[in-house]
Amino acid sequence: MAGLVKVACVVVMCVALVGAPLAEAITCGLVTSNLAPCLAYIQTGAPPSPGCCNGIRSIIQAASTTADKQTVCNCLKSSAGQAPGYNDRNARAIPGACGINVPYFSTSTNCARIRF
Repeated sequence: MAGLVKVACVVVMCVALVGAPLAEAITCGLVTSNLAPCLAYIQTGAPPSPGCCNGIRSIIQAASTTADKQTVCNCLKSSAGQAPGYNDRNARAIPGACGINVPYFSTSTNCARIRF
């Protein structure tokens, strides 16, 4: 019985470690993968999917420092040029359509001026 309790404790600790979020640096890959569900909205103005809005929320939560926010901004700007059918007006409207306040969803944003 004592052995079973020890095994159960080890399993619980492993699950807790695997489930614990790790501090992760913001990368353009992370930004683009989280925002990929927003591409239809950016191209056509179709209502944003829940995946799009959740992706934006995830990026906002992950970008906790000024440097992180500037990275997100720069990634958005560089990704915009690669997105087929990119519409900057639609891109700027995504946060509002999702009920989220994010001031840097535009290719005209000066990312170096972002301070939080």
